[in-house]
Amino acid sequence: MHDDDPSPRSEGFDPHQITRPHPRLMHYYLLTALLTGPLSPLVILPLWFKYLTLRYEFDDRGVSMKWGILFRREILLTYRRIQDIHLTRNIIQRWLGLATVSLQTASGSSGAEMSIEGVLEADALRDYLYSKMRGARHESDGATDAVGRAGEHADEAITLLREIRDSLVQLAAGRGASR
Repeated sequence: MHDDDPSPRSEGFDPHQITRPHPRLMHYYLLTALLTGPLSPLVILPLWFKYLTLRYEFDDRGVSMKWGILFRREILLTYRRIQDIHLTRNIIQRWLGLATVSLQTASGSSGAEMSIEGVLEADALRDYLYSKMRGARHESDGATDAVGRAGEHADEAITLLREIRDSLVQLAAGRGASR
């Protein structure tokens, strides 16, 4: 999804279409490398390799990010593990219409577990990730919290609740017949 419309909330946003960073990310890398002065050739080379190899994949279970030539790196985060989502835009990123969406987990590190760079529709992506994150939490909570026993499975809780309901119906039917 690499259109030139920098509007944050496009109709029909589909994160599955985001497989690579937007080409403007390379412009951002060039500008930040130029700001380093005489070291810019040393700074731009790793950033160029990262841009060329950076891949994203969004599926029903989570998001993955891959990059690297000599040292291949891959991060896979399930929506259930995501604890917090941060959206950042520095002045150059705002000028280019870019943003970075950082995903944090409960891993104990203070930094982000994954930073999705080069995204034009960062607000829509953040909202999508929040909805998937909340949905994964609610699915994992299920009926177990209703019973109040963290160790029980949801199916066991539902079976127990049905047995209680049936017993109460029988008790109520027995009292009504005795009157």
